[in-house]
Formats: sequence, C-alpha cells, structure tokens
Amino acid sequence: MADDIPADHDADFDAAFDADFDADPDDERDGPGPKTSPAETLTYRIPDTAAGQRLDKALSAGLPDLSRSRVQALLEQGCVRGDGRTITDPSQRVKYGQIFELRMPGSAAAEPLPQDIPLDVVYEDADVLVVDKPAGLVVHPAAGNPDGTLVNALLAHCGDSLSGIGGVRRPGIVHRLDKDTSGLMVVAKNDRAHHGLSDQFSDRTLSRTYLALVWGVPNPTQGRIEGNIGRSSADRKKMAVVTGGGKPAGTKYRVVKSFGMAASLVECVLETGRTHQIRVHLTHIGHPLVGDPLYGRGRSGRPGGKFASLLPEAARGLLTGFPRQALHAAALTFRHPVSGEIVAFRSSIPADIHELIVTLESF
Repeated sequence: MADDIPADHDADFDAAFDADFDADPDDERDGPGPKTSPAETLTYRIPDTAAGQRLDKALSAGLPDLSRSRVQALLEQGCVRGDGRTITDPSQRVKYGQIFELRMPGSAAAEPLPQDIPLDVVYEDADVLVVDKPAGLVVHPAAGNPDGTLVNALLAHCGDSLSGIGGVRRPGIVHRLDKDTSGLMVVAKNDRAHHGLSDQFSDRTLSRTYLALVWGVPNPTQGRIEGNIGRSSADRKKMAVVTGGGKPAGTKYRVVKSFGMAASLVECVLETGRTHQIRVHLTHIGHPLVGDPLYGRGRSGRPGGKFASLLPEAARGLLTGFPRQALHAAALTFRHPVSGEIVAFRSSIPADIHELIVTLESF
C-alpha cells in the first residue's frame, strides 16, 4: 500500500484503501498440509551487565535470535511475563537476576497457493531475494485479490524457503509497494534475514530511492519535504499531511530533468515509510504524480490541472490518460542480514514511464 512500507504496518487501515490486503484464499493445497511449528516459551535471566537497561534492549541482546523489533512486538502482544505479571512496556528498566518468560507463538506455513507467475529476480541467495515487481502486481493476497499476487509467485519459486514471520498471508514479505508502483523489493527467505531486514527498516539504515514523473517542476529543485502523514479528514480513502496526529515522515527529493514547466522527473529518497508517502508529500507541495488516480487531480478535478494545459495536445492526452501513478522503486541498498556486506541494486525505468519521458523530450 505504501510507496514502501514495513510489512507490519496496520493492515486494517490498509484495507480501507485498496483490495490488496487481508483475505485468505479458500483453495486447499494438494499434497501434505502446511507445516507448522509449535509455540514455545523462552526463559531469560538478566545478567549483571544488563542491569538498568531497557527491557527490549536487554532481551534482544541476551537472546540473539530475537531482534529488538521482534521483542517489542512480543511485548505488545502480551507474550512477555516477569515478576508474575504480563509486561507490555519495552522501556521498563530491568534488574539483575530478574527472570522473564517469552511465549513465542507457533508459526504456520503460508496458506496461499503457489502459482507459476513470472518473477524478475534481480538477486538471490540462501537468505534474501530481490525482485523487480511490475506495476499491476499486488504484493500479497487480500479480499479483492485472493491469488495472482507476488506471494503466490514467491511460493512457487521458493517453496518452503520463505520467512514465516509475516504470517500465513505474507511469507517472506518485509515491506511492500503499492499495486501500481513498480520496482525493487527485498524478500526474506528465513527468519534471521527477516529480523535483520526489519531492523534496518526500523533504524532507517536501509536506503530506498524512487523515480517519479510529476506534474510541474518543484521549486526549489531539490530539498526535503517534512510533514506528519495521517488519514485525510476530507476523504477516508486518502492520506494527507496533517497538523495534528499522524506519523512523522520525511522525503528528500531532487529534480533530475524538467520538461518545460509542465512536468519533471524527480528522484525521491525515503527517510520513513508511511502509507502513500511519496504520493502524499509531492501532492502536498503542489506536484502530484502523473497518472495518480487518488491524488493526481488537484482542485480542478482534472489530471494535471494547470500543468497539463502547458503541453501539446498529443502529449497532454498521453500523460492525462496514463493508467497508474508514474512511480518506480529504482534503487535499493542494505546490509546483507547474514553476511553483513553492503549490497546495492538498481532497476531501469519501466517501458511505460520511459514512453512518457520520450514523448515529453520530443516537445
């Protein structure tokens, strides 16, 4: 749903926007049933070296198979007990000798069926998979898309070699792209990789760069857009920059190329990963994405508004009729969650956006 958001984002909220989320297929898998692992309880005693630390930090340091974000999730779910009571506060300070019990929920294999859907695999090893997602492909099954998703394709490609942390509907999924956003995604093939990648999203050390074709030319031509993003009070289906509430969001941008004053190709670097972040932030500064069905019409109610009128008729028709938001996840850099090596990947602009650029360059 987001331009690029962590996979533990609020799915109930997502469901209000697209049919990309939260439904299970009714089909049964042929052959053996899905593999599951039983729930288990981990017990950990605080050493003297950890006395005074935050609970989430002490537990993740003492239990190396659990990332700090995973410990925080367990606390939120009421799965941690200490001193005879359930503890939910990750900032609680621990004492030497305290004993904590962590109930680890059992994991279930993915319920979606494997489907032979072509995958553009950019990189793959035993731990991670990087794919170049085409526009139009939903990331995981949901009410309006019970199959034909990236998850179905991954199950066919990887078999059982996907992290189960995302749950039965989202095996391997660490982050997501909107259905109509194309570009690079990283998938976790085991739980260790999932923890490592999730932590990089949390501490913002994973770098994501997008290319967006927008109406008009931002002024200044490079800068940073900052503004909390929350649900629009005017339209439940939209997000907006809000003055009260919402979640902090930051987007760095740079105009790569301008086409008169009508449109420009803009590079965006995400500092956070909020729902529709790039689309909302660029709309907020007056430059919505070409083709954006939700944010691209502006006050005039017409795609492109005043900027479209600056184009010759042929180009205007092509841009105003573009069937998706012109947004592409062009670059992805992260530290490999197992080897520790910095890895970087790039993806070329897809043919449909490239056609728009060629058309704009011809005028």
